[in-house]
Amino acid sequence: MLAAAGPPLVLVALGLAAWQWYVTAADVAPQVLPSPLRVVVQGWAFREQIWANTVPTVQVTAVGFAVSLVLGWALAIAVDFSGWLRRALTPLLVASQTLPIIAIAPLLIIWFGFGLLPKVVVIALVTFFPIAVGLIEGFAATDRQATNLLRSMGASRVAQFRYVRLPGALPSFFTALRIGITYAVTGAIFAEYVGATAGLGIFMNLQKNSFRTDLVLAAVIVTALLSVALFGLTYLAQRLLIPWHGKADRGG
Repeated sequence: MLAAAGPPLVLVALGLAAWQWYVTAADVAPQVLPSPLRVVVQGWAFREQIWANTVPTVQVTAVGFAVSLVLGWALAIAVDFSGWLRRALTPLLVASQTLPIIAIAPLLIIWFGFGLLPKVVVIALVTFFPIAVGLIEGFAATDRQATNLLRSMGASRVAQFRYVRLPGALPSFFTALRIGITYAVTGAIFAEYVGATAGLGIFMNLQKNSFRTDLVLAAVIVTALLSVALFGLTYLAQRLLIPWHGKADRGG
């Protein structure tokens, strides 16, 4: 793990050093581009406010992504059991990704107010597609020989799904999960920008209007760390739920 994390950490350290040098050498105003040191110092000084706004963002991310998972699984299973649904819904799934969220989000505020629902809808719209498509493709890529074997033994369609198609689709699901979970945090931040009373999106917007670029960047760092943490948790969940997949990749 350390070997894998080493190169990106070195690259980040070099980037921060170059950033610090440039701001100091060019005497850039902190309202334009604060130094990394200033971002850390001011972020720590305002840590209580940042934390108070991080909690609502985490909560809405969890709720929205949970809704996306439930809908994604339900749709993918329905599509797997029905060829007609596959032909009917796949184009609609693709079309859903052409919807401009930046234009739809304000309408959601008008329709549903400033509560939890519009933010959950935005997150679901952003993350639903990779989850559903990952599962649909995972079910479709199941080993046909294993399916034919169960069918020859008289196994029902449900039994085939339970013992072959579902386990076979889990690696694809976790790949889609990693894509979706990073989109979920971004979707939550954007939804808060459009309309919310608390959250990192609101905090960033308020600090931007106050020309506190250092605090905006501090919140951005918190958002990035949150995304990385959730991304890492998907690997832990994968190792716990499908340990055989990792062993197969390592050849053991």
